[in-house]
Amino acid sequence: MFRRTFWFSTGVAAGVWATTKVNRKLKQLTPESLAVSAANKAIETGHRIKDRAVGFAVDVRDNMARREAELGEALGIHEDPELPAPRRYPAIENRTQHKTYVIDSTTYSPNRNEDH
Repeated sequence: MFRRTFWFSTGVAAGVWATTKVNRKLKQLTPESLAVSAANKAIETGHRIKDRAVGFAVDVRDNMARREAELGEALGIHEDPELPAPRRYPAIENRTQHKTYVIDSTTYSPNRNEDH
């Protein structure tokens, strides 16, 4: 009698454990869960790539400055401390942004050309 009870309880415990594992795995394989995990991995990969790119850019700038100094010494060219630093222009110009107003669920814009 004790052996049957032991094996019965062992079977029940194994069934509960297996059912729990299967249900967890099924929840991981739903489309929503797969989309979330893919998005998280994409974000992590993007951060990793950005960190490596920033490190690479810093290394390039350091080596470029070092090489320019070496070439300046070799050619006898020294930087003039009185000259201002070169200007950096933005890659994309800031354009004036037009504000849009919503009044009574109708959109109004101060830019008359947007309607035509």
